[in-house]
Amino acid sequence: MIIKLLFLFIFFFTFTSSSPPTPPLNFTMFGTTILNQTSITLTHHHNNCISNPPDSNIGRVFYKHPIRFLDSSFNSTDSFFTRFTFTVIPPPPPCISGEGIAFLITSDSNSLSHSVGSLGLPKPIDLKTLDSSFLAVEFDTNFDQGLDDINDNHVGVDLDSIVSVASVDLMTNRINLKSGKQITAWIEYRNPEKIIQIWVGYTQTKPENPILVSPIDLSKRFSGYMYVGFSAANGRGSATHLIDSWYFKTSESMSPIIDIDAIGPGNCFICFPVAPVKEEHETGLPNNHHKDKRVFQLAVGLLALNLILILLTVGFVVFYMCVLKRRNQMQDLMEQGQIRTFQEKKMPRRLELSVIRSATKGFSRNQIISQRPSATVYEANLPPYGNVAVKRFRQPTKTGSFGSQFAAEFATMVGSLSHKNLMQLQGWCCERNELVLVYEYMPNGSLDKILHTRITPSRLNFGTRLNVLLGVSSALIYLHEECERPIIHRNVKSCNIMLDVDFTPKLGDFGTAELYEHSSRAREATVPAGTMGYLAPEYVYSGVPTVKTDVYSFGVLVLEVASGRRPVDENGTMMTDWVWDLWEDKELVAAADPNLMGRFHRMDMEMMLMAGLICVHPNYEMRPTMKEAMRMLQGGLLPDLPATKPTVMIRSVNFDRSPEAVVRCGVDEGMTSWGTPKSHFSKH
Repeated sequence: MIIKLLFLFIFFFTFTSSSPPTPPLNFTMFGTTILNQTSITLTHHHNNCISNPPDSNIGRVFYKHPIRFLDSSFNSTDSFFTRFTFTVIPPPPPCISGEGIAFLITSDSNSLSHSVGSLGLPKPIDLKTLDSSFLAVEFDTNFDQGLDDINDNHVGVDLDSIVSVASVDLMTNRINLKSGKQITAWIEYRNPEKIIQIWVGYTQTKPENPILVSPIDLSKRFSGYMYVGFSAANGRGSATHLIDSWYFKTSESMSPIIDIDAIGPGNCFICFPVAPVKEEHETGLPNNHHKDKRVFQLAVGLLALNLILILLTVGFVVFYMCVLKRRNQMQDLMEQGQIRTFQEKKMPRRLELSVIRSATKGFSRNQIISQRPSATVYEANLPPYGNVAVKRFRQPTKTGSFGSQFAAEFATMVGSLSHKNLMQLQGWCCERNELVLVYEYMPNGSLDKILHTRITPSRLNFGTRLNVLLGVSSALIYLHEECERPIIHRNVKSCNIMLDVDFTPKLGDFGTAELYEHSSRAREATVPAGTMGYLAPEYVYSGVPTVKTDVYSFGVLVLEVASGRRPVDENGTMMTDWVWDLWEDKELVAAADPNLMGRFHRMDMEMMLMAGLICVHPNYEMRPTMKEAMRMLQGGLLPDLPATKPTVMIRSVNFDRSPEAVVRCGVDEGMTSWGTPKSHFSKH
């Protein structure tokens, strides 16, 4: 079957080494852009960047002709793919770096040329006067707190705004934009799934996994024809921004099984640069030498054409023989029962908002399972999944706080997280300002509700509680040690643990999850996110999350499950302090949940409580790994606990951003909530 992938129009743009560089007719350049023989310079370094920095140093380049993206008859946007190599050459000290570079698709390249915002993209005040829309993928080298930048080395997706709808720290892939090295980026938008994916690397080989995945729908933002190009700016800094190569292509339909990056550059819509071609300059006068040469060239061409036809015929015969042989082999295997039914990996489906509204009965209050500060969860019946849990995020604020939580959770769950003790994402919706994630339904609800409701704690006997803790520890081991890039959950607590019909635990809520590199250099402090009572002390004061902060939260969970008490009671008493006091008084087992009515072995309860205490050790270096904690719960050796709770001195970090209140899970409205500042991954 032949799949229509690309437009038949092919653009090639060449240089001749004998003539000085001149702007090709197929590119439109603005600002400081200069065309070189092997690259395009968007901005260049200024020697007077300290004493007299330039007011404006912006460069843009666009493919001259608009490209059709939208089929108005079907209101369907074409998918697209681009691969480009760029270099950011930083200035020498003491100059500060420029703002960065952005891949750009816009409806009006001329109106955009007058804007002088960050990276050459329009400022919010300019957008009010511009009758145009744009999509930008920014490679930002300048930290601007007013734009909700996460740092000065990130990639972000911008939609009609320089405030990114999704962004990620490039150091998670050990990419430094200001290293002066050539960097290759791959950007892919698949319209059927309404997803944009971005890969970044130092080599020409595309990494296995994208560094950023975000749901976006361009059909309502793109006009029929759009301009494609790049923008870069230095602002009050200085840097040289180069485009070294660029390939771009579009597709009316893009099958998930086809890697469009594997299609050769000859099929691309825009290709830059191409190897130089020498030209023959004709005088227009009769010339036998030229005539004979043309006859010779014609003969050679006909001979080459015949050879190509012969090779194609032979190739087709060989291909047909191979296919026939392969088909016979497959038939033999099927007859022998050696081929099992291929079960395609379940990927979350994009769902229509109307379908979700119908399944939740118009988001009826009667369907609500739980309510959180950022989202409300509804029970729904959604064919073909059956009963599901629909997580509807609050309307995004001006800063995009809840939108960023949706993007973070969506990206983490789509990133191939597959474990029996992790919530499984079934589908999603991003439509009409509604952000929705659809998860498998958990009949027994959250661990928090069962543990702290007077009617139901008896359903959790000691064996069930232990199995719940072992399941959660298994999920955290997977996140910390078995994922390709370790993930810190940052929000391990009882209300984020759901229980299925067999009380198998499922860890969910990845809205504040964060990638973590074991071997990465010292990380910048972020403002902590989480829930009072579950936060490790060094994380609160330093702002740097590690896998040991998850271990601390897990330790609090162990003590909560064993004792049946909340991490912070109505009087503000910390449960961990209370258990430490019992340990000091040699009455540790007195912490056991009264609802168990003593139906447990004393030694088993003591081991569970001791495992919890070692996980909440104030000194993070003394805490076990999650694998070690799991062994302790299974009856392994326990390290010696100090006779009294240790005191550890921790240096605090002052954050510029003001804290915002976070409501504790399961706390009554009349109780005092605890303030926690923003983090760069969860913006509330």
